[in-house]
Amino acid sequence: MNDKEAHGEIETEHPGFLGCQDTYYVGNFKGIGKVYGQTYIDSYSRVADEKLYTEKTAITSADMLNDRILPWYEEQGVPILRILTDRGTEYKGNPEHHAFELFLSIEEIEHTVTKAYSPQTNGMCERFHKTMKEEFFDTAMRKKIYSSLEELQKDSDLWLHYYNNERPHSGKYCYGKTPMQTFMDSKKLALEKNNEILYLEYISETHNSCVNQINQL
Repeated sequence: MNDKEAHGEIETEHPGFLGCQDTYYVGNFKGIGKVYGQTYIDSYSRVADEKLYTEKTAITSADMLNDRILPWYEEQGVPILRILTDRGTEYKGNPEHHAFELFLSIEEIEHTVTKAYSPQTNGMCERFHKTMKEEFFDTAMRKKIYSSLEELQKDSDLWLHYYNNERPHSGKYCYGKTPMQTFMDSKKLALEKNNEILYLEYISETHNSCVNQINQL
């Protein structure tokens, strides 16, 4: 797995083609302490998820994918091909000893990083963070005192359900539909592409097998 650098506008072809992941400092909660969110957004459908932590590390970045993202995509039958992150230490490091880099390598997911000194390349996450702050966190911090991260996560998940399933989105491929409706309506694009990749891999393996058999004659 080779890290690549993103340039210009994000290119995406179908759900699972490119996921955008970022760390968001939520704030300091009296009953919890500092809270960070690991955000993941499907760049095509704009379906978003966020898991909350009390630290930001390579382990929490990998845990987000292992715990919430990959299991859901596997349920949908949609593989994740590539993930875009910034160059933060929770995402970049020695591939042999870095939990996030190791996880992507094991799962055979390509890793693309934002251009140096230009975190705006991951603007999709930045816009989502602003929306979630204005529509959920600002209100939650005023109206309720949270005594545990689990309690805050529960309310966060309720808002995320609303965001994905009820709130129309103006994303390029959403056409005013909700992110989840966009994902479900376009899932067949990902499945067709995956079947095409599997077919090409099968043809390649068959060809190599025939060549080896001929060479052994």
